[in-house]
Formats: sequence, C-alpha cells, structure tokens
Amino acid sequence: MTPYTFYELKNAVVGIAGLGGLGSNVAVALTRLRIGKLILTDFDVVEESNLNRQNYFHNQIGQHKVDSSLENLSRIDPEADLEGHKVRLTPEKIMRIFKNCQVIAECFDRADQKQMLVETVLSKMKKTVVVSVSGLAGYGRSNEIRTRRISDRLILVGDMVSGTGPGVPLTAPRVGIAAYHQANAIAEVLILGTRASRPQAIR
Repeated sequence: MTPYTFYELKNAVVGIAGLGGLGSNVAVALTRLRIGKLILTDFDVVEESNLNRQNYFHNQIGQHKVDSSLENLSRIDPEADLEGHKVRLTPEKIMRIFKNCQVIAECFDRADQKQMLVETVLSKMKKTVVVSVSGLAGYGRSNEIRTRRISDRLILVGDMVSGTGPGVPLTAPRVGIAAYHQANAIAEVLILGTRASRPQAIR
C-alpha cells in the first residue's frame, strides 16, 4: 500500500451492523486491510446453521456473535482496534454507537431492519456513508452481484432481485461475494472519498 492509502485506512472508523454471513465476512476483510477501528454490533448467538456461510467455528456455537467475532478478528490481527456492542439496533442506538464512523456496513437479514438503518443514516448522520445489500441468495450467477453507487452517501451491493425462499437458500459463495463487494466499496470510499464515483456501477 502507498503511504497515502495506509494513512486513510489507518485513521478510519467503520461500523458493521449485523455479524451474520455478510457482517462476519466484511469484518474479516476490513481487519486484513488494517482499518483503524471497527465497531461491531449484533444481538444474536452463533448457531450450527450459521456455519455454512458465517465466519465462525464449531466450538463457538452458543457464544455471542460479538464475542466470537472479536476473538476471531484478534487472531488475524492482535493489534486491531475492535469495539463490540451486544445490542439490537434502533435509530437512537445507531446514531450513538456509530457516531464517529465514516462508513457503516448494513449487514442485516430482514428488509425492515435494512430500511431502518439506511433511512436513519441518510437522514440523521449527514457525513456518514452506508453500504447496503439487496439480492444475494442462491448460487451461481456471480457476475450479477454488482456494486452500485446510488448517491454520494448510499452504495448498494447485490443483484437487487434474489431473495431467500424455497430452493433459494443463502450460500457461502454468493454471500461471500457480496461481503467482499461491501468491503471493497468501503475501502474505495475511505481512500478516494465520497465523490470518487458518480451514481453508477463502481469498480
């Protein structure tokens, strides 16, 4: 990395809302990038059914996802600056917990939670960018998962179509692709700034 790139990442604060298939993998990618500080939030515990796509291990079943993520990320980088919150996010908690974040990764499963977080950030946190996801279920069709800059402060990842349902599960390959799209978009925002790309598909 160039000194400029390293400086931008080293001094960044990024929030991750949800530590399931998306969030647990976004956190790994950003830890490997040596992001200055990660703020992790989730209210759930690791279940056996999570292991097919989430960054946890069999011996962590029953542990809180925040605790397991802090453990796993610290093994990647013992010097990582990590902050965990075991909470169910509300608009008020979003504004309080993520108040110092330049970027927030929206990594929820439910559409209503996604909408709540995006609307809160865009309306209440005027200097914060949100990277959200819509459409990543199933398998194959890797190139249909794309990153689109909707505005200076909203980036959307996914195929915008594929929801879960009978015969259309969440699988590690497509969830992983979407998670790394999110992490890559976050890195671009931090390095190049919010006006790096006009509303369109970005690199």
